[in-house]
Amino acid sequence: MFSKPGRTPRTERRDAIAYSQSGHSFGTAPVFLASISTILGAILFLRFGYAVAHVGLWGSLMIILLGHLVTIPTVLAVSEIATNRRVAGGGAYYIMSRSFGTSIGGSIGIALYLSQAISVAFYMVAFAEAFTPVYEWLAVTYELNLTPRRFSRPCTLLLILLMLTRGAGLGVRALWGVAIILGTSITLFMLGEGSESTQPGGLNLTARIDEADKFGTVFATCFPAFTGMIAGLGLSGDLKNPRRSIPLGTIGATLAGMVIYVLVAIKLAQSASPQALAANQFIMVDIAMWGPVIYIGLGAAALSSAIGSLMVAPRTLQALARDNVLPIPKVNRLLEKGRGSTQEPVYATCVSGIIAMVFVAIGKLDFIAHILSMFFMVTYGALCVVSFLEYFAGNPSYRPTFHSRWYVSLAGAVMCGIMMFQMSVLYAFVAIFLMVATYLGLRRTRREQRGLSAIFQGSMFQLTRRLQIILQKSRVNMSESGWRPSIVALTRFGERRLGHFDLLRWICHRHGFGHFIQFFQGDYSYLDEIEARIRVDSLVQRSELSRAGIFVDSLISPTYTQAMAQCLQTPGISGLPNNCVLLEFDEENPDEINEIGQGARLAASLMFNVLVLRSTNYRFGYRSAIHLWVTEDNLSNAPMMLMFAYIIVGHPEWKRADIQLFGCFDPGNAGSEEDRLTRFMKEGRLPISRQNITFVSCDSPEALEGEVSQRSAQADLVLAGLTMDDLEPEAAVGALQSYDGANDVLFVHSSERISVD
Repeated sequence: MFSKPGRTPRTERRDAIAYSQSGHSFGTAPVFLASISTILGAILFLRFGYAVAHVGLWGSLMIILLGHLVTIPTVLAVSEIATNRRVAGGGAYYIMSRSFGTSIGGSIGIALYLSQAISVAFYMVAFAEAFTPVYEWLAVTYELNLTPRRFSRPCTLLLILLMLTRGAGLGVRALWGVAIILGTSITLFMLGEGSESTQPGGLNLTARIDEADKFGTVFATCFPAFTGMIAGLGLSGDLKNPRRSIPLGTIGATLAGMVIYVLVAIKLAQSASPQALAANQFIMVDIAMWGPVIYIGLGAAALSSAIGSLMVAPRTLQALARDNVLPIPKVNRLLEKGRGSTQEPVYATCVSGIIAMVFVAIGKLDFIAHILSMFFMVTYGALCVVSFLEYFAGNPSYRPTFHSRWYVSLAGAVMCGIMMFQMSVLYAFVAIFLMVATYLGLRRTRREQRGLSAIFQGSMFQLTRRLQIILQKSRVNMSESGWRPSIVALTRFGERRLGHFDLLRWICHRHGFGHFIQFFQGDYSYLDEIEARIRVDSLVQRSELSRAGIFVDSLISPTYTQAMAQCLQTPGISGLPNNCVLLEFDEENPDEINEIGQGARLAASLMFNVLVLRSTNYRFGYRSAIHLWVTEDNLSNAPMMLMFAYIIVGHPEWKRADIQLFGCFDPGNAGSEEDRLTRFMKEGRLPISRQNITFVSCDSPEALEGEVSQRSAQADLVLAGLTMDDLEPEAAVGALQSYDGANDVLFVHSSERISVD
């Protein structure tokens, strides 16, 4: 779908030269002027009276506040990111792509570019509105019917031609004159009184017209007024010192614009009634000390904003082309070209001009405003998320000289999301869908670059570290919080025998935590470490395929005993200490029992619960029946055996399994032991019905073996208890080879006394 990012060395050198261009070497003033002239633009002169009329002064102040709850965090985030590394041409896109990678930066950059290109049309339509008195005079004097739409088209075309021939230098020189005109027009407006016939009786914070538009609609209409704070960011490739100019220029323009909008809102509410504000979009003309200055200010502000957008949009598109973001390689090669030593984006300007002309032909100011608001919201939210994630990632290479605060960036991102859906649920979903679709298309050809997983990885590392420290400091009492297994499993065989791997993932599906370690015998060395990692990769892949929620690792040690000692000292992956050890041996290899018994004795002596799986080729059969065998000698293990049985049947692969409990007691003590076990089952609320409990008389080990062979030959898993005596060297072989009539057997030795009530 999208072109491949492969570049030739010659092309990469050419791009490096292009990005290293200092362009026009502007200072801080052009950044401030480009931003403030865009902030104080068409919305201020044409739509802010509409806002006061429909939501009142209090609502207008809320719009200003909410708008700046989005823009101020964005400005701070942009300033922080811009001071972390050298900012080249491409402005906000360059910052995002170098922080997120071109996959994510490109998907956001395309939306940003479209909003910048459409902004040209928005401001040119507003510029045409400034000549309303001229249209009226021509209609009366010469009967010439000239409308704003007819006037905006040739003006837009003329502006595009001027930018193609004169470049960014013309735009920056014009900004100085525009700033003077804006200052004069706003000052004369604030000094005016307005007509007595339209003045309200007093300053009313909540007065508004009947059948007013919804707050979200008014906010969407007015929000483009606040988006100009990063207009100067598009000049990043033409700045002498972007790290200084971008923070000073953008923050200064944002704060100045916020103060001016508050003063204008108060002046409008003080000077005209809501009805007068709603009926006349040029109400500021009637209020100002000299009315025509408002038309002049509107024309100058709209024209300067259009010039700023037409300077910024082509540079964003040029940067996108240099990074091969666009789907057609030949288009990338064409649009990345620049003219002269300043690399003026001639071809990108032509494309931006065509997009602008299309929307100028539409000519509906409010429709364009709503689209702009949504695109800018998405972009600003992404910038805030960048700053927020970079803080939590703790990346040592992230060293900005200007620092924002993580909670400010988070608040900005949340506000963007809320206001997007407040403005329009449909537009919000469309904007998000287009961005996701673009990202997926770019990701297909950029798998080796940073993606979403890489973005969140650093933050996840930091979050995991902090949570584990909190858990360790809290010293949670397991008896109070409820017992759950935290298991470390050790094996020599890894991917060759996966019975206990499956058992571990079943136990840790929801209720427990598992750490599966493959043991490699030998002296630790670099080559052995590399080989161990390669072999563990297959276990990691199996873990992913089986959706196992366990952590897989390797361990190199000279002996099995030393490996077991190291495992027992391994901290639990949950942040709490491990409390169980899982070992495994194959019934066809009884020689493994001595080693397993040695490890089990060590673990039990250190008060770990011991689980030993005797694997067979049966591989847990149909996973439909679990049998528990409780004897008088190992009755203390029954609570833990029952707990593990309950946990295992909670896994989807065992959802059809029934638990059968067999109590095997000496005939002389059978009555009391049966009552004790029945009472325990009732109080424990375990999913074992009375019909699934069977008591048998066993007066010898041989009798027990016979009962097991008769009743559990078809069981998919048998759980049996082990005492400390069973783990002694002379008894371990016999104990672990018992229950010979069963298939897979899990022996359980409980060092903890857990409660299941």
